[in-house]
Amino acid sequence: QLARIQTDSVVEMLRELYPDLRFEIAVAMSTTGDKILDTALSKIGEKSLFTKELENALERNEVDLVVHSLKDLPTSLPPGFTIGAVCKRENPLDAVVFHPKNCGKTLSLLPEKSVIGTSSLRRAAQLKKKFPQLEFRDIRGNLNTRLKKLDEKEDFSAIILAAAGLKRMGWENRIGQLLSPEDCLYAVGQGALAVEVRAKDQEILNMVSALHDADTVLCCIAERAFMKRLEGGCSVPVAVNTTLKDGQLYLTGAVYSLDGSDSLKETMQTSVNYPQQNEDGPNDDVQHIGITAKNVPAKAQEAAENLGVELASLLLSKGAKHILSVARQLNDAC
Repeated sequence: QLARIQTDSVVEMLRELYPDLRFEIAVAMSTTGDKILDTALSKIGEKSLFTKELENALERNEVDLVVHSLKDLPTSLPPGFTIGAVCKRENPLDAVVFHPKNCGKTLSLLPEKSVIGTSSLRRAAQLKKKFPQLEFRDIRGNLNTRLKKLDEKEDFSAIILAAAGLKRMGWENRIGQLLSPEDCLYAVGQGALAVEVRAKDQEILNMVSALHDADTVLCCIAERAFMKRLEGGCSVPVAVNTTLKDGQLYLTGAVYSLDGSDSLKETMQTSVNYPQQNEDGPNDDVQHIGITAKNVPAKAQEAAENLGVELASLLLSKGAKHILSVARQLNDAC
């Protein structure tokens, strides 16, 4: 349902921009990640968990564009594909949804040993350290399924979800607590929608590029570059927080051990205050961490990518590789 709502919202924006074109949502398909619901995401070990089947349809020309949650897209796309648009980001923070009996509480007010559901190692690692009195257990399924598990059973006192998904579903009123970046840094790309297209399809690429939100593009390039340099994924706890203010891009990035006891966190900034230059030619189609954004200044994109790489390199120089490799081994062994 959330995937359909997200796709509908992108198609609606395209219809407003191109009233003479006809857009058809031709395919609704399940992906590997949708089908394997009895295993933690971090265990499946498939990088393109929610994307491979959709990319196959794109490759066969059955569809011309695919809408994803950007956080589901790996930092390296298969050859021949690109992210042709990154739409304006919804609130990227994580949210707590409480069991009806805990309505009005916050995580710190829950009784000791209360069980919190999350399918994310990143969320669990950060919150275990901040709330050691709580227990964290895996919960899978789409938003509807997870909320049903919360409401109809007594297994969970609360679950952690992305605020953006709840808002898009019209369930903002279920948010009992928004987790600030001090409580819980968010996932790379969280809250942003990406439109994936064939890299060589100039017509479609030009059409969807009108949906790019420049600020979101720069934040997400920095985040994805950070993740790529760390070689992170859903099997290790990597988290970010990005802000863009007065032409300065600030990126906070962190890595965690599975129990949150060991962590590294740093913040860096760079200027992205560059004018758009009209440079026709091959530079138009340069990808930055899988994103093609012709209408965002190339130098600003380069600066954002460099920021992510430099921040990751700083953490690696301080021991991030060890933290992540131990986390990966422990996760595989569990």
